[in-house]
Amino acid sequence: MPHEPAIHHPEPITRQPAPATTPVPLVPVFPEQAGVALVTLPDGTRTLAYTHPVPAEPAPVPARAAGVPGWAKTTALLAPTLGGGIGAAGIGISYAAPGILAMAEALWAAVALIAAGGTVLLLGRSRRAPASTHITQHITATGLFGRARGTIHHG
Repeated sequence: MPHEPAIHHPEPITRQPAPATTPVPLVPVFPEQAGVALVTLPDGTRTLAYTHPVPAEPAPVPARAAGVPGWAKTTALLAPTLGGGIGAAGIGISYAAPGILAMAEALWAAVALIAAGGTVLLLGRSRRAPASTHITQHITATGLFGRARGTIHHG
């Protein structure tokens, strides 16, 4: 195999920087299409390109109103929950009202019974029988379900 000689270039290839040019102002080619203009690239080539319109002047930022305080937001969120709870309690009380009234009457009846019992005891102590009275009871019954008979003797 014969040896091939290496290819040698007499001068190396180098890239030369583009000559300095003055920039060409962006002028729209078609006035009705403001986003398209004839532009000059850094290497000097002129071409059509899409451009971004330059805003005339930024709009002033309006003063931001003060935000809603946190307590007001919390209150606004809790108000429906609280109202619903109060409504549910009202419905529950309306269902429980007859039972509550019956319990109140039963309590008053118990108070009246206790008062009547205390009155009977007080009256009973004031009307004692004489100490000489003696009462004897004799009660007899026969069989499991027999009838009881009894006698009382005053003595």
